[in-house]
Amino acid sequence: MFSKSRINEPGPKAGESETRPEGSAPKPAAPASSGNSATASAAPAKAKAPASTLSSDLTIVGNLKSTGDILVEGTIEGDIRAHMLTVGETATVKGEVVADDVVVNGRIVGRLRGLKVRLTSTARVEGDIIHKTIAIESGAHFEGSVQRQEDPLNGGRAAAKPQQAAPQQAKPQQQAPAQPAPKSSSQS
Repeated sequence: MFSKSRINEPGPKAGESETRPEGSAPKPAAPASSGNSATASAAPAKAKAPASTLSSDLTIVGNLKSTGDILVEGTIEGDIRAHMLTVGETATVKGEVVADDVVVNGRIVGRLRGLKVRLTSTARVEGDIIHKTIAIESGAHFEGSVQRQEDPLNGGRAAAKPQQAAPQQAKPQQQAPAQPAPKSSSQS
């Protein structure tokens, strides 16, 4: 009975521990018992910034790149790269979306690449989806192809490597005709 109520209160409600003498007493006891794990779990929560919110009255023409989370409620005409992207019901994104975790409630026109992709019942996606895992709720509207890849975030980088290899193969072919020319002149 005491463990559930005391564990839940100090963690999310830090303001209450200052007003209650009982709430401040378990804090020193908790780090002594599991000092590193309690401190480590509290530190990332404080260090992590909240999601960047782009409100419904905002229109951005250009690319967005963030290592954090983005919540889009407005209109974006450009590519988005983020850790977690949430497209709100009123939002429209026209461009490529690349994120670890993508939740689509609104509209995306363009390619979507993500480790975990979720289309809710209000989602409208017009474009290809490349994913590791996907969930599509009943009522979602989707036009395009779906492809599963083990690492969908680096899909663009893998396509660039074969293009670089092609010019290297063309150079040895240019050198090869130069060698047979002396052989044919010695045979005449």
